[in-house]
Amino acid sequence: MLTITNRAKNVSPSLTLAITAKANKMKAEGIDLISFAAGEPDFNTPDFIIDAAKKALDKGFTKYTAASGMPALKDAVCEKLARDNNLTYAQDQIVVSSGAKQSLFNAIQVTVEEGDEVIIIAPYWLTYPELVKICGGTPVVVTMSADNGFALDVDAVKAAITDKTKAIIINTPNNPTGTLYPREKLEEFAEMLKAYPDIYVISDEIYEALAYDGKKHFSLAQVNEDMKERTIVINGMSKAYAMTGWRIGYSASSAVLAKRMGALQSHESSNPNTIAQHASVTALREGEEFIANMRKVFEERRNALLDAFSDCNKVKCIKGSGAFYVMVDLSGLLGKSYQGKVINTPLEFSETLLEKAHVAVIPCESFGADKYIRLTYTLDIPVIRKGIERIKKFIGEIC
Repeated sequence: MLTITNRAKNVSPSLTLAITAKANKMKAEGIDLISFAAGEPDFNTPDFIIDAAKKALDKGFTKYTAASGMPALKDAVCEKLARDNNLTYAQDQIVVSSGAKQSLFNAIQVTVEEGDEVIIIAPYWLTYPELVKICGGTPVVVTMSADNGFALDVDAVKAAITDKTKAIIINTPNNPTGTLYPREKLEEFAEMLKAYPDIYVISDEIYEALAYDGKKHFSLAQVNEDMKERTIVINGMSKAYAMTGWRIGYSASSAVLAKRMGALQSHESSNPNTIAQHASVTALREGEEFIANMRKVFEERRNALLDAFSDCNKVKCIKGSGAFYVMVDLSGLLGKSYQGKVINTPLEFSETLLEKAHVAVIPCESFGADKYIRLTYTLDIPVIRKGIERIKKFIGEIC
């Protein structure tokens, strides 16, 4: 009898992709649809990065590179970490992958054995628990409180640690909440971990460049050398440089871990796209002005979205200081009806909203937040306002 592995069966399908696919189908049918679903900047990749890719093609840079990334890009990553994070790494501590998702997969693969536990702080990006399960680990979810904006609760994390805990995944700025962990909270977190020297931390910092309200991202690896040695920093090109389709991510870690991740990747996928690697060198070295401009636009959009919701007392928006997401609390609506249909979950709310009001949002059950939806503000402000008006009208008909 032909069978499928439990490893594959245990992976949950992505609600994000399902909603997005349905929204795209409706758009293709000519429906006037507004989507707050996409987890990517609406900016085009800037011309100077595209030109760098064209030059790489013209020069014939179309062959394999080292499986863990070409030296020039590793140097550019090291320069970025020194410039932006005051962190010193060498080439042999950097692994360049086909997107930050592969970097995360590599990190979990080399640190987690069958039966190990991995603490995941909720709300979380929905891929984290799936990667842990694929690697044979057990996800242990620790939920942060919305009352203080989903701030990092060090005591709650500590209470979840057992003798099986092998790693903790943190994400700042956070998807889906937009929460930015301040330096003092990460220092408290590192102090707590001194009592647990065998636990790794996988720090997803892909939204690093998108921090607002005058705040600045701080990496856990900056706390001290011990924490740096135990932390695998994950980052990439997709969010900061509007390069989602280019598929370049990277990790920075100890040389020992990097060697193992590079070896794994050499059999898994070989090198990431060569042309995209060349373009990424230019992006890392010349992209600061683009990032600053995009950050300013996103902050204005976030403020416009929150302002548009300010007169709606049936839901509560959680204001984050990073990424490009706003969480909306549906607690006051769940269990109520829309045109005779009871809405019990964020998924049912999102499906009905899409069908009736032609607005796409992301239900957050798969993000460890079963009373919330997520809205992106990767839209122009007039479109944001139009979309929120549709949502408020829809909410006004729920009773």
